[in-house]
Amino acid sequence: MPISRRSFVSSAAVLAAGTAARPGDSAMTLISDDPLGVRADFPAATSRTYLNSAYITPSPRQVLAAGQAFLERKVERPIPLGEMLRKTDEVRAQFARLINASPDEIGFLFSTSEGENIVAGALDLAPGDNVVIDELHYETEFVLYRELEARRGIQLRIVKHTNGAVHPAAFAPHIDKRTRLVSVSWVSHANGFRHDMRPIADLAHAQGALFYADAIQAIGMVPVDVQASGVDFLCCGTYKWVLGGFGVAPFYVRKDLIERIRLDRFGALHVARTLPDFRFELHKTAKRFDYSTLPFSEVYQLGAGLTYLEKVGVPRIEAHSVALARQLYEGLDRQGYKLFTPPGNASSIVTFFFTQEPGAVRAAFDAAAVDVTVRDAQKQVRVSAALFNTSDDVTRFLDTTLSISG
Repeated sequence: MPISRRSFVSSAAVLAAGTAARPGDSAMTLISDDPLGVRADFPAATSRTYLNSAYITPSPRQVLAAGQAFLERKVERPIPLGEMLRKTDEVRAQFARLINASPDEIGFLFSTSEGENIVAGALDLAPGDNVVIDELHYETEFVLYRELEARRGIQLRIVKHTNGAVHPAAFAPHIDKRTRLVSVSWVSHANGFRHDMRPIADLAHAQGALFYADAIQAIGMVPVDVQASGVDFLCCGTYKWVLGGFGVAPFYVRKDLIERIRLDRFGALHVARTLPDFRFELHKTAKRFDYSTLPFSEVYQLGAGLTYLEKVGVPRIEAHSVALARQLYEGLDRQGYKLFTPPGNASSIVTFFFTQEPGAVRAAFDAAAVDVTVRDAQKQVRVSAALFNTSDDVTRFLDTTLSISG
């Protein structure tokens, strides 16, 4: 889904017009290269040149405050379970708004990978069935479906990328009447490629298959609309672009599919109503996936992160961070690096190849106090700009890559 020059200029103009917005309650000084007015809320932005948010996104001070407040309550007078569950439902509604879903379609799991395991386990996959993924998916999917190949006799079909992109038409030859699930990373961790979701959903649904999205690299970085995209399931850990912590992962299940996803574990939080003789009526909404005690501190922090995103605005974050990614891409291209990310890609992640020894590359970034992901085996560097990054950060990064290439 490349952004055209016209739409990019339009987005930039909207962004510039909205720079008076303030995401936090703290007093902030708007600097010329901080159009979102957020940099003062992110200590990681000032201590080093942090361009590694695709790995772990630093949280703003407001999320830290939420976590500290929760722990202080636990020390002084612990929060009652009922209050924590009400807060969980509040955060459930926040996340639902962010992706254009209903709160009844959102459950809480513990990690992104858990979501796809639950879906795959509920489909009763049998010999002759197939699952379609692509080369740019996360490692979990390869482990999961290779195991199901061995255990259940299904077939895993892997769509190849072309120059770092996997266009919808490439999926078509792999999807047939025995395809049970098509699964993609909305934005790839490998190189930031952003899938055009609706055409893939239409291909899957035309053959009676379901469509799953790993959205951990998308939600909070770019606008996500589950209705427009046609996804049936989605899961997202919260330690990246939604600015939260570890151990909680919102899980979207399209409303008419909720009862089709068979529960594989049970607990007290499943109970909607207690009946006589130790019998129970379970939730019929996606709350049925919240089967046990949640990491409530992380839920409170997630709520603060979502509030922060609501105040800044994800479209503004997208316009700012994708513009920085374009600056990164063009600078690396001028320096002669081979890019794994395709041109015109509409995410804030850029991956490129290097020819030097990995240890020397890693040492150069460490010496420059620039944080990126260096992949030794693939001889790749992944760099990712977030809402708090600036053009000066990009310049410092490109100065480092120039020194490596020289």
